[in-house]
Amino acid sequence: MLTSITPLGERGRGNRWAVTTSAYAVGCALGGATTGCVLGSVGALLPPLPVLLVAGAACLLAAAADAVPGRLPLGRRQVDERWLGLYRGWVYGLGFGYQLGLGVVTIVTSAATLAVLAVALLTQSPLLGALVGLVFGSARALPALVVRGVDRPERLRSLARRVEQHSATAARTTVAALAAGGTVLVAGGVL
Repeated sequence: MLTSITPLGERGRGNRWAVTTSAYAVGCALGGATTGCVLGSVGALLPPLPVLLVAGAACLLAAAADAVPGRLPLGRRQVDERWLGLYRGWVYGLGFGYQLGLGVVTIVTSAATLAVLAVALLTQSPLLGALVGLVFGSARALPALVVRGVDRPERLRSLARRVEQHSATAARTTVAALAAGGTVLVAGGVL
């Protein structure tokens, strides 16, 4: 997805990258808020829970799942890249963003997504769940800014190589952040 909506590609399709990327960011935020609101609403039906302990456990489980090599058995589909040639930039930007913001209808590459979904559920509030989802969706939109300088094919290839080179470091950082956050939440729940 990262290399699909670039200034180079958008110019070639007769679209403006800023418009497509803005629509993408709005879609990501709305998709995340939708998922968070639904999960917060479901959570409101649950009895009161020891939120810090359960959220901490979810983060620790996500860290453990991400530490094990291999794919998560979730979400095997990608966004439909045929949209790039069928619709205006703002339409596929919004559509791609919404799907990715939902968090669960496309490939789930990290159990961190599941930890965020658990936190949205644990808010036990549609409004707070929507807020958690909004932050999640907005964070999913941020990588689109990485491509803002891609105006030539060689820059796109170079960027793709750099992203691939840093993927293992990003994965380790995610595991460490989940483990640290989970530990803090569990400790807070125990105290």
